[in-house]
Amino acid sequence: MMRQPIVAVLGHVDHGKTTLLDKIRGTAVASREAGAITQHAGASEIPADVIRKIAGPLLEKLKIELKVPGLLLLDTPGHAAFTAMRRRGGSIADLAILVIDINEGIQEQTEESMSILKEFRTPFLVAATKVDCVEGWVSHPGAGFNESLAKQPQHVRNILDGLIYRIIGQLSERGYESERFDRITDFRKTVAIVPVSGVTGEGIPELLMILSGLAQAFLSEQLKLTTGPGKGSILEVKEIRGLGMTIDVVLYDGTAHTGDWLIVGGPKPIVTRIRALLKPKPLKEIRVEKEFEPVHAVSAAAGIRIAAPELETAIAGSPIAIVSSDDQIERAKAELQASISAIEFESAEEGVIIRADTLGSLEALISVLKDKKIQIKRAHVGPVNRRDIVESEALTDPLKRVILAFNVPADPDIIREATDRHVKIISSNVIYRLIEEFEGWLSAERAKLREAKLASITRPARIKLLPGMVFHISKPAIVGVEVLAGVLKPGVKLQKDGKEVGEVKAIQHEGMSLLEAKAGQRVAVSIDGPQVGRHIFENDELSVIITNADVKVLEELGLTEEAVLAKQILGSAIV
Repeated sequence: MMRQPIVAVLGHVDHGKTTLLDKIRGTAVASREAGAITQHAGASEIPADVIRKIAGPLLEKLKIELKVPGLLLLDTPGHAAFTAMRRRGGSIADLAILVIDINEGIQEQTEESMSILKEFRTPFLVAATKVDCVEGWVSHPGAGFNESLAKQPQHVRNILDGLIYRIIGQLSERGYESERFDRITDFRKTVAIVPVSGVTGEGIPELLMILSGLAQAFLSEQLKLTTGPGKGSILEVKEIRGLGMTIDVVLYDGTAHTGDWLIVGGPKPIVTRIRALLKPKPLKEIRVEKEFEPVHAVSAAAGIRIAAPELETAIAGSPIAIVSSDDQIERAKAELQASISAIEFESAEEGVIIRADTLGSLEALISVLKDKKIQIKRAHVGPVNRRDIVESEALTDPLKRVILAFNVPADPDIIREATDRHVKIISSNVIYRLIEEFEGWLSAERAKLREAKLASITRPARIKLLPGMVFHISKPAIVGVEVLAGVLKPGVKLQKDGKEVGEVKAIQHEGMSLLEAKAGQRVAVSIDGPQVGRHIFENDELSVIITNADVKVLEELGLTEEAVLAKQILGSAIV
């Protein structure tokens, strides 16, 4: 026996994820969503008879026998629910639909979705949506893609091919071989692109056929039905009138019965008994529809609502286990905690502190940071707290005093305390935006630290007094000079033949005061100390007095030319 595969739907905002699912379900969830953008994750069951109804003629034509009992679709806001829906070693999703607007191609959140699919090793196909918006496209509602394509003028087919080849090129740049589904010979090596419309339904028969075919051909072992303890992941925790606290769960393995023990993983594991199991009717979206029916038992894969006592502290994204006997509880608890501690960690090393809303998003964030060689000190689920700030403040490297918060709230008092303690909190609900903001901050802070370090040392310079350019003999001496090498700044002491002759008070060019003068510039300088004609003369070469410590900083900052000049001025090499 084969269970139904769990299918995640990911993609960029507004690329048509919910509209596509709506068309398959024949419901109107999208119209209820704020701004028509998915606000909550959901799970919808598409039974096999519905797949046959939609894709039947195509299945018959290609002589494909449908073996899967249906599909369980997760509708995700971007990819947050996908990362929340994790299991040890990957995602609970068996397959994924990566939704890409055919007219826009790969966008920011598409990139992030692909990165997460790669991290969780989830096979996927591409639904190239909004095919009905292709220039000149004549829609044929409900038709298969090829049937509709055959009725399009040649110039429209050419435009469509160009758009598909753009997506193929974009995927190729990211290491994926892909092709339009009907041109593929080996589905193991090539990502299928299925052009579809969530508005007209064109291409949906092929989409369901390819999904079912991929599951049957390549995932039969993974989809074997098991009857052991139930395993799942929490979609949402909410209070329902008449039921009390409930959890919406995707059950990805095993079986659940009314009266079984429910163990919820977390900082303090919850152990309670299932009071009621409720299953949405087929083709109803678990988060929106009110039509739930009580059932005694549920087998994977399913989207179910569980009512039980003591669920107040349950967190979305937490793993759950369901066992029938008392002697299985401790083992289930240990397994859940092991899966959590495999991700959450603390290190003695200096690094950033990270916070995320779920284990899955924490895992995805850790993966991205490791890829970018960014050190992590602590990684935990939940909002930023005072301990995070205190630990971050104690770090010796100011560039590590950062807390990255993914999709978690930060209390105003916590933000204030962080500011007072010079700890940076960066928050976002998109991982790549979070990383980009962090990298931008890091770059700006490095530049500030570099400038501060540079300002704390004396920079080397060599100057030549120009003939006929003596404007004042002494107190101070004002002379015209050419900067032969380095950077001359006010406040530096000058030497001639190893002896100090005075201090640069000011630098001017054409009556304007300068903060510095670089090699090649001719400027007027006022020098406190010497008398022209007695201590210094026209055509004299003077140099700035430098220390070994200055040379060391110049080398640290990578200012090689200035470091070499400084060594020449010192007259000895610094090792």
